[in-house]
Amino acid sequence: MRQALAIKQASPEAVAEAVVGLHATEPASVYLAAWARAERLQVEDVDRALYRDRTLVKQLAMRRTLFVFPRSRLGAVWGSASARVAANERARMAREVVAAGIDGDGQGWLERARAAILAVLDAHPEGLTAAEIRVAVPMIDVRVTVTPTDPWSSSRLLTWLGAAAEIVRGENTAARQRWTLTRNWVPEEPREGGYRELVEAWLRAFGPGTEDDIVWWLGATKTVVRKALAELDAVQVSLDNDDTGEVGDPGPWVALLPVLDPTVMGWRDRDFYLGPHQAQIVDGRGNAGTTAWADGRVVGCWTQDDAGVVRVHLLRDVPRKRLDEEAERLTAWSAGFRVPTAYRSPAMRAGRFPA
Repeated sequence: MRQALAIKQASPEAVAEAVVGLHATEPASVYLAAWARAERLQVEDVDRALYRDRTLVKQLAMRRTLFVFPRSRLGAVWGSASARVAANERARMAREVVAAGIDGDGQGWLERARAAILAVLDAHPEGLTAAEIRVAVPMIDVRVTVTPTDPWSSSRLLTWLGAAAEIVRGENTAARQRWTLTRNWVPEEPREGGYRELVEAWLRAFGPGTEDDIVWWLGATKTVVRKALAELDAVQVSLDNDDTGEVGDPGPWVALLPVLDPTVMGWRDRDFYLGPHQAQIVDGRGNAGTTAWADGRVVGCWTQDDAGVVRVHLLRDVPRKRLDEEAERLTAWSAGFRVPTAYRSPAMRAGRFPA
């Protein structure tokens, strides 16, 4: 496995590089995914990278999902996957502004709201929370229901501007995220050829894989993926010759990975590591719960009890000694913190996980 599971990394930056980007839909997953792949990682190491050194940056990108990327990869992401999300968000919101009766000119309203938000954040370089932005820009303090399951509110505007790389999630204050101008946080620029860079990074981390895997992971089209593969001179391989380079045997290894971990979410077709247990680990939308791995296969999941003790639940008949030792290590590291999640797989529900 190339994703830093068998061979540990020295820093959270190296971990993020090894998996292209860390899934960040649930904040705790960033720390847990890094812990599983790094030697002697502390929470403070991830905080340093995110908020002091800013070598890791949160960014909405592939499949409209929040990731934590190495700063060096931002230009490629902004020029490809994030730009696609931003364009789709703007078109959708413009229609919904009209449908909700907010304004008859959806595009014009969005542009005025954008200018007002950017002006307020320019006046507050330390950043503002979403609630503070709503107070400072009253025109965006709206909440209407366009569809029964998708209420429309100011948070949609911040999501759009974040995808467009105009604003970025900065520091947390009292458990609330602050937004700030991207140029004040990480003065990078979008790069041409971003899709090519991302596809190359995926191939190095997750390849070999299928065209469908890359299309799904990237949240793009076959046309985009085929163009990137052609530019990279990618080579087709067969399963009996699974790579063009030699891959050494890392020896036996185990790992306990969080919900939506980048390894579990790296492919569309997952039978080769989930086997017959996909329905117990992954929901109908492709979202994965916690996983317990042994030597390249998912063998179960993990939960916590009321005291925060990590318990491994096996779906395969495998020796559990090393997995239990890893559970003890995670229990000690989490120090009683019970990880909340909205992504409970059937396997996790059969065990237990905090609400």
